[in-house]
Amino acid sequence: MKIIENPWRGQGLVDGVLAEIPGPSVDAAAPLRLLGQCPAHEVTPLERREAWGTTLFVKDERGRMGLGSFKALGAAYVIAHEAAATGADDMARALAGRTYVTASAGNHGMSVAAGAKVFGAKAVVYIAETVPESFAGRLRDMGAEVVRAGAEYEASMKAAEHAAKENGWTLLSDSSWPGYVDLPWRLMEGYLVMAEEAVRQMPEVPTHIFLQAGVGGLAGACAALFRQAWGAAPRIVVVEPEAAPALQASIEAGRPVVTEGPVSAMGRLDCKEPSLIALRGLSRDADDFGAITEEEAAAVLPELTLMGLESTESGAAGLAAARLMGLGPEARVLCILSEQAEA
Repeated sequence: MKIIENPWRGQGLVDGVLAEIPGPSVDAAAPLRLLGQCPAHEVTPLERREAWGTTLFVKDERGRMGLGSFKALGAAYVIAHEAAATGADDMARALAGRTYVTASAGNHGMSVAAGAKVFGAKAVVYIAETVPESFAGRLRDMGAEVVRAGAEYEASMKAAEHAAKENGWTLLSDSSWPGYVDLPWRLMEGYLVMAEEAVRQMPEVPTHIFLQAGVGGLAGACAALFRQAWGAAPRIVVVEPEAAPALQASIEAGRPVVTEGPVSAMGRLDCKEPSLIALRGLSRDADDFGAITEEEAAAVLPELTLMGLESTESGAAGLAAARLMGLGPEARVLCILSEQAEA
């Protein structure tokens, strides 16, 4: 694992394009109010395990709202927020006639599809050629139209952007860039529910927090709320694939950069360009940025299965990094198991 210390900790990167980008929300009350009206919403468990010579606290998102990952809190929350704003009497048709389009390497597309289905909208999800057909089938089962475009996530994202402009559809990405911040900012706000639950569930302030990152939405939202709740006490480590270290590379460069690399088995984290909202927040809130290899990500999975925490390389990347750190018996380590194992 390559790990670097964040030289921008506390102040954050604000120069150049980031000067116009907002930091992440810390208003967990907003999504809690809305999701409290959803029958499928339940608090996910915080599991405690003794492993690798230390104490682990694992926020288990595999059962989140029946969608299998934390992403249920993101796009579906944005769509629910827009449906509530219509004031419609029949919420099942509040967004009839609307089409939400996105690109997805995994669970984000499921969240868009689920939210659109509940409120009467249509979902179109662009996926890359490398995304398994089993995932495409799950999207179709949720009522989404699935379009394959490009060899990697970035290409499918450009295709989704083009489709939105051509058809007058609403682009709902989990990333952000200049001129596109409002919906991803709201989407990250939804993830605060997970972080707020963890704060209430933790018996003590953690000494270390490991947060996996693709474009950085989960990590950016959680780190912001954890800093608000616990101050400087925990050491927050952001974990990316070595094949896609967009946040780490941006921190090293002192500006947003696009990385290159092979396709990673950590498919949901295999994003070569950071979300600018997440980068701005994490440059302020994270202590370290780590990048793990494919082998390091895979090595932790059999051990987690024995602990009853079966997941994927993406879902367990934070735990893989914690295992590599060897933190010792005095550490209290908080990680997020962000998705269920693939069928």
